[in-house]
Amino acid sequence: MPDLRIDPFPPPAELTSLWSAAWNTPEAPDFSRILPRSLAHIGAYHDDRLVGFVNVAWDGGIHAFILDTCVHPGMRRQGIATRLVKEATTIARERGAEWLHVDFEPHLTSFYRNCEFRPTEAGLIKLA
Repeated sequence: MPDLRIDPFPPPAELTSLWSAAWNTPEAPDFSRILPRSLAHIGAYHDDRLVGFVNVAWDGGIHAFILDTCVHPGMRRQGIATRLVKEATTIARERGAEWLHVDFEPHLTSFYRNCEFRPTEAGLIKLA
């Protein structure tokens, strides 16, 4: 089972490699600008290789947001994403967040329910 590391700040190439495999895209966000502003981020490491990741963004107050949950395709279906989200929940609580939000596609409903999220109605507008 992979180790979970809190706020590991992996090198950009390592995050890009995971992101590309997990999301099937060559482009990854510029995490060097994102992670220093996050409430937390958690990496899952197997044999010192990043195989899973979740970011916890926040508003600087009581609201935190689960973003970018991903697991390398070769490591899926082992409970890694669930462990990442549950650890992110614990860390967000410990760091003062009172609410933890997540947006997800309908096919992920049972996953996030298993992570103890309950559905709510929300609005969304695409800006770009």
